[in-house]
Amino acid sequence: MFDWNDLTFFLELARHGRLMPAARRLKVDNTTVSRRIAELERGLDTKLFQRCSDGFLLTEAGHKLFVIAEAIEQKMLSVPDELGLSVGAEPAGRVRVASMEGIAAFYLSAKFAEFAAAMPGIVVELVTERHLINLTKREADISVSFVPPQGPRLKVRRVGEFRLALFAAERYLAAHGRPATRADLQDHDFVDYVDDLVAIEPVHWLLEVLKPTNVVFRSTSMAAQQTAVAAGAGLGLLPLFSAKTNPALIPILADDVVVQRELYLGVHEDIEHAGRIRAVTRFLADLFSKEAAYLNRF
Repeated sequence: MFDWNDLTFFLELARHGRLMPAARRLKVDNTTVSRRIAELERGLDTKLFQRCSDGFLLTEAGHKLFVIAEAIEQKMLSVPDELGLSVGAEPAGRVRVASMEGIAAFYLSAKFAEFAAAMPGIVVELVTERHLINLTKREADISVSFVPPQGPRLKVRRVGEFRLALFAAERYLAAHGRPATRADLQDHDFVDYVDDLVAIEPVHWLLEVLKPTNVVFRSTSMAAQQTAVAAGAGLGLLPLFSAKTNPALIPILADDVVVQRELYLGVHEDIEHAGRIRAVTRFLADLFSKEAAYLNRF
């Protein structure tokens, strides 16, 4: 039979993925964490972690135990509330948030720096992929996406929207002129995504404006596209949350070209009530609500 106290060590290692931060959180040394995990695995007669160069990854059995252990933790933390006592601790642990590269790099990373100052016990891991991360398989804890994530037992809600607009650099406009109407756009050079590598169709937003006949640069990276536009390569359709970070970008046909995308927040129902998960989802929902004007207006 395993020692119930070993679940605390298991949870911290699962959340941090490495011995040192887990040991620091538990106020013990690395060897103690390693020994307690080994004892837990012996007691359960199963492997809970795969050891790799980057740290510790949960096995299938580890993922199952993680859900159970978090539920036990939440029950323990709720005891003071259920007894009507005002005893509580700040939420802590690792929270993995998955999102698209552009909004992660140009917007969320700065906002999570503010979150870290307010919630020092929570370590946010911001993961970016071209495809949607699978929350059901626990590839991440929380998803911020432009389309609602799919999967069993997911809690998904719309938390806001953002606007995109056409931008160009002064260098490009000086050489090619400024389009005065939407019809003029067909005579201009564009920066766009790589057609056959678009993993999420709503991200290929330029097609909502036109199918450009002259694309001079393509990239799977929105950050790379924005850099190319700012360097004078051509016109590009960019989110306001990223374009606003570069004063070299000049809006084009701002009143005529308006493209919107919605923002969805997803979390698996097994972990939605965990303190650290609640803290991050509440922060994100409040953020998108408070900054609606920044995300949608020049």
